[in-house]
Amino acid sequence: MPGPRLSGPARVLAGLLLFCAPAALAADPPERPEEARAALEALQTRIAEISRELEASRGELGDLQTQLRDSEQRLGNLSREISENREAIADTRAELEQLRARQGDLEARRDQQRQRIAEQLRAVWQQGREPDIKLLLNQTDPQTVARSLAYHRYFLDVRREQLEAFRATLADLAEVEQDIAARSRELESRRDTLAAQQEVELALKAERARVVASLDADIADQSRQLDQLQQERAELEKLLQALEQAALALTVPEDARPFAEARGELEWPVPGKRANSFGSPRGSGGLRWQGLNLLADTGTPVHAIHHGRVVYADWLRGLGLLLILDHGDGYMSLYGHNQSLLREVGDWVNAGAQISTVGSSGGLQSPALYFEIRQQGKPVDPVSWCR
Repeated sequence: MPGPRLSGPARVLAGLLLFCAPAALAADPPERPEEARAALEALQTRIAEISRELEASRGELGDLQTQLRDSEQRLGNLSREISENREAIADTRAELEQLRARQGDLEARRDQQRQRIAEQLRAVWQQGREPDIKLLLNQTDPQTVARSLAYHRYFLDVRREQLEAFRATLADLAEVEQDIAARSRELESRRDTLAAQQEVELALKAERARVVASLDADIADQSRQLDQLQQERAELEKLLQALEQAALALTVPEDARPFAEARGELEWPVPGKRANSFGSPRGSGGLRWQGLNLLADTGTPVHAIHHGRVVYADWLRGLGLLLILDHGDGYMSLYGHNQSLLREVGDWVNAGAQISTVGSSGGLQSPALYFEIRQQGKPVDPVSWCR
């Protein structure tokens, strides 16, 4: 029964130390790669970009929260104005009740005045056959004539005053009614306007709240992504450190063709369509592809592009089941997202030998092989090496 499976750098070191010790005694170790940590550059760049995006999002969140605060303050002011207007409308309605009561009194007075005027008109009509001058001329007593004239002038004055009072009452009533109606319309219009403004403010507040919630979710997602990338960086650092130390003891057989001489003649690891170009943007964060995604069906055989030795064969965050071949002289090839790994650390493989099968490990939505070629730790375009 096999023992426990080592993972990551521990497995690399364990395997390489087993097969590298004798070779280390027989040959001088090759020079260390110029930049053993070149594989971290893109990841570190992405982490820095995410950090900047995170800070920008937090700044944008602060701006939106400030806008939300201002919006709520405006909403509070509008609510207060609406409340004040409602109180004013209530006061106006109370005033209207008083004015309507006064209107009732004036209408009663008007009716009385109208009745009196009507009585006087009837009296005048009844006297129509005998005009006042005739009545005066029929009097023989001078005192009676004078008294009649005084009465006549008095009744005329009273009649005139009543008519003027009647007209004034009607004018007052009309003016009061117009003022009340105009004021009521003004207050109602203002209340409607403010109510509409409040509705707009409520909608704006809801929109701001939604944006803030969305930004909170984005920040949380970016924070998780940043944590994940930092973990990937830590794992990749450990892996590169292990490979760097182990590669010092590797010795390529003398009869093996140097990798550099096979430039432009290597066979692709799988006959799949390329889903991206080397160096093309990877999403919107500024990260660029350092390898190629070769589309192929699950289970498609993956072949070594050149003679080499397996220096890594395990799961790695972000790349799933990953196999790395060291071809000597600082050249390596990487095969990621495999369904299964058919070789183990320390195995020598020839060009064209099957080393794994295509899969979607590491979180891919559809199967593909992630393929990289590295020279002295730096990724190079596989198109210039494979035909």
